[in-house]
Amino acid sequence: MYKFEEICELIELVGSSGVAVVEIEHAGSRVRVEGRLQVAAAPSAPQIPAPDVAVAVPAPQSAPAETDAERASADAVDENEHAINSPIVGTFYRAPNPDADPYVKVGDFVEKGQTLCIVEAMKLMNEIESDVTGTIVKVLPENAQPVEYGEQLFVVRSS
Repeated sequence: MYKFEEICELIELVGSSGVAVVEIEHAGSRVRVEGRLQVAAAPSAPQIPAPDVAVAVPAPQSAPAETDAERASADAVDENEHAINSPIVGTFYRAPNPDADPYVKVGDFVEKGQTLCIVEAMKLMNEIESDVTGTIVKVLPENAQPVEYGEQLFVVRSS
């Protein structure tokens, strides 16, 4: 069984390296991390197998990838807006169950520490909390949409 910290480190490495997929199987446990794959006109990239490890290498990119900080600043309208990003790769859910109302919607006032959504990762439901007090300006992913590590989930106007 992998430790949570090891999985987080693997997610960070995949996110920063440009690798499309890393899958590791060891002692009966398997972890698969999919990074952001940039669409290119080149044919699909070859896979490089290794014992108990499969890694897909993406095609070369023609332009440098936009960093999370650049993406956050591009989406923020003014300095009073704060982006809340996903701390993990998983599936974004706006409500605790399909029949419930969303935790928050655009225009809602939120307190620091208030639950905004759930990101499901490996059958674990992770509550994502606001790290600022303010008003929800944008809810970026759709319900049940996959999200990446560092992807913006909400924009909050600080008060």
